[in-house]
Amino acid sequence: MPLFRKKNLSPPETEKKAIPDGLWMKCDGCGQTVFKSEVEENLRVCPLCGYHYRITVAERIRLVFDPESFQETRAELASTDPLGFSVGKETYAKRLQRARETSGNSEAMVTGFATLEGMRLAAGIMDPDFIMGSMGAVVGEKFCLLAEDAIRERVPVLVFAASGGARMQEGIVALMQMARTAEAVARLNEAAIPYISVLTDPTTGGVYASFASLGDLVIAEPGAYIGFAGKRLIEGALKTTLPEGFQRAEFLLEHGFLDAVVRRSELRSWLSRAFSLLAGDRQYPGFSRCPAYPPLKLQAHE
Repeated sequence: MPLFRKKNLSPPETEKKAIPDGLWMKCDGCGQTVFKSEVEENLRVCPLCGYHYRITVAERIRLVFDPESFQETRAELASTDPLGFSVGKETYAKRLQRARETSGNSEAMVTGFATLEGMRLAAGIMDPDFIMGSMGAVVGEKFCLLAEDAIRERVPVLVFAASGGARMQEGIVALMQMARTAEAVARLNEAAIPYISVLTDPTTGGVYASFASLGDLVIAEPGAYIGFAGKRLIEGALKTTLPEGFQRAEFLLEHGFLDAVVRRSELRSWLSRAFSLLAGDRQYPGFSRCPAYPPLKLQAHE
């Protein structure tokens, strides 16, 4: 009977309100639905749980350094294919070309000079979009040249690490960069050049086992995945079960592997204070313009 027929209570197609695509996003940290614009305005950090999303080199430069102050160096350096590496039809040369097109950078590390609240620094920023920020011969060379530039110009060094480790397509050539970059840090120490390493998500493998963990201060963004080898590999080698989250920044801070875990919104001021403390009585270009800061606390932010 018509009385018991199911009625369509939804509004006609013409009356439905259109919801723009890309307005919402699901947070990878808490799983909640948030406005995409709020995450972008909050420095690519979830406003609900504080989950820090990975950001590009250009975004990192814009968020950390003074406007229009970054001047890139060694942009002409680019990887070759020393071993003729290929997997099936995918050659290393093609993989490099695709990485350059998708990331917009010539290599997995961008180096240059910039100012941070008036302080002149030598800076290196790793690109997780370029073959997962892996370290090959050119990344190692760029870091070593960055150290030499800092020593020559008498400016501190700031490096943002983001890497999946040594680049397998370059084999032993990539692994040799661990020793080279560690030796470059030793030269910075001998020259009394302050060096701060910021570990972002992820920092693993040969990069973490070399220059990324050798700074005068080693800090990290909240929740960053940090470690030399993966959990399954370690558990298989040690025949034991490891605690949950043992390779996250907060766990490493609790066990003495980090000096601080700093939120992205507080990173600029934290770094400025840290470099002022590391400089001490030594004179570096730009430090005379730094304001006085209260004592720096090396602890995690809640």
